[in-house]
Amino acid sequence: MNRALVVVVVVLLVACHGTDRRTDRRTGASLPPEAKTAVASNMLRADYAGSQACSDCHADIWKVWDASPMRNMTRDGAHATIRAPFDGATVHVGQEAARMDLVDGQRIVTYTTPTATTRFRVTKVVGGHYREDFIGVDVDHPDGDRVLPATYVFSTKSWRYKGYSVMVKERPAMSAKGAWAEECVPCHNVMPLATYLYDELYGPKLPPYQGKMSDRVLPRDKTWTARAVDDGRLAAMLAGEIRFFGGTPVATDTHALLAEAAVTSNDRMTGDKLVELGVGCEACHNGSKAHAADPTRLPAFAARGDVVAVDPPRGQSGSRAQQINHQCAKCHTVLFSRYPYTWEGGQRNKNPGGSTTNSGEGRDYQLGGCASAMTCTTCHDPHAQDAPQKLAALATPAGNGTCTSCHSQYASADAVAKHAHHAAGGAGTSCVACHMPKKNMGLDYGLVRYHRIGSPDDVARVQGDRPLECALCHREKSVDTLVTTMERWWGKHYDRAALTRLYGPDLSRNALRAAFDGLPHEQAVAIATFGEAREVSAIPQIVPHLAHAYPLVRFYAQRALQTITGKPVAIDLNQSAAEIRPLAKAWLDALTEGPASP
Repeated sequence: MNRALVVVVVVLLVACHGTDRRTDRRTGASLPPEAKTAVASNMLRADYAGSQACSDCHADIWKVWDASPMRNMTRDGAHATIRAPFDGATVHVGQEAARMDLVDGQRIVTYTTPTATTRFRVTKVVGGHYREDFIGVDVDHPDGDRVLPATYVFSTKSWRYKGYSVMVKERPAMSAKGAWAEECVPCHNVMPLATYLYDELYGPKLPPYQGKMSDRVLPRDKTWTARAVDDGRLAAMLAGEIRFFGGTPVATDTHALLAEAAVTSNDRMTGDKLVELGVGCEACHNGSKAHAADPTRLPAFAARGDVVAVDPPRGQSGSRAQQINHQCAKCHTVLFSRYPYTWEGGQRNKNPGGSTTNSGEGRDYQLGGCASAMTCTTCHDPHAQDAPQKLAALATPAGNGTCTSCHSQYASADAVAKHAHHAAGGAGTSCVACHMPKKNMGLDYGLVRYHRIGSPDDVARVQGDRPLECALCHREKSVDTLVTTMERWWGKHYDRAALTRLYGPDLSRNALRAAFDGLPHEQAVAIATFGEAREVSAIPQIVPHLAHAYPLVRFYAQRALQTITGKPVAIDLNQSAAEIRPLAKAWLDALTEGPASP
């Protein structure tokens, strides 16, 4: 490990754990380094203390963390600061509607179908960085918290059907049947780590439960695995969890108890059964009750205990970097919904590549080449909201030091210019800009960086995805021009037959515009890229996507058109595609027939 990377690791250690553990919490006396030992167990419910226990010793970190978006991922609706306006706005899908009102100081969502009207009182709000989702209870017939059918998006200051937050096709109606306790709990709150592992320990066909976090589409050589260390202790833990939820254990063997614990948790989960509402300290640091009581016993990112073990993928050491990245990937690992396509020309249920939407970053990062030595926290502050200007700077030549601390051969401006074949100091010599391109669908109808660190000339990307990544900057270039240039610069060869299958027989066509004929996530990339560039000539190609089969892509088209023209696209995109098409045509006609070009 070179000196620069050592410095990064030391800084991260201080940032994550502080320096105040050199002092005995009870006596104030200094602690010798040899007095520090890792906690023996950090996975069971009894191992958790809650974030408030961290606030006295780690006061400075705790203060900024307590105000961060991750900490406030789930908030009590009665006391939370909520940005969404409950002012009578209504979302329609088919013959159903959700209306948001403030009634006697309470936020009420009125859900109307052709046969019934139900009023929900908001009890919880989820998110707050890019959007807010809402959880509520039926005012007249309380039967547990439900996921409410409306989402408020900050970037467009508009409401949207909650079901269109992910890549699903148009739906004929809304739904408010989703139970919060069965759908939204694991990644947005804190539960004991061991309770997330039932599916790993049981194997296929475990009954559904909300603790599942592992992504079954990671390659085998990247997948962490859980195993029982002691069947007797595991059985006792499972029986204890069943009793904690108010059930009575029936099974006696461990395998059956795993299924029973999953069913009991799924059926009886309520907010008071969590370790903590929202993302607490122990969501990442694991159970730290022993550390809170005795600062000489240090918390650990690695799972510890004599009940269950979590092993790194075969061939990996389980280094500190890998442990941290695994913690992040517990939640940032999803390929949302049943959308079948992934990057690298893959499909979710076979040969899956990287995720195409936000929240798969942790999984994607582990697919790349840097995850064994560099942590997610090298770029992202785990305790506070990332400053946008800081993240933006990482994607400029000034941010190359993050990469050249390991890849020292590219440390000089001349070396990176020679490697990139772009002018020294220009945007084309940014490591992050090329190796982590903006091609994933973010939460606010804008693109975010693809976290599978690789190269734009990787054969799998060039021959499997539209558009070529170089086209994200070189919007005017053809497929053939870009491919031929990459071959000349980096000594690669690309199968023209494979490219023809992607782009059609004419490889002289514009690479970015060709993505309009691609898969839905590829279309979103073209839409958002032209939108950010304010490319007027792309408007006729973007407008039809206002009626896209995948409604999430519609919102990308709407934002792009508004960015390009500076004019509103006042069309309700929650309507059916058939209803939207004539409205989209009328909008385009009005734009092109106006007194002045945009």
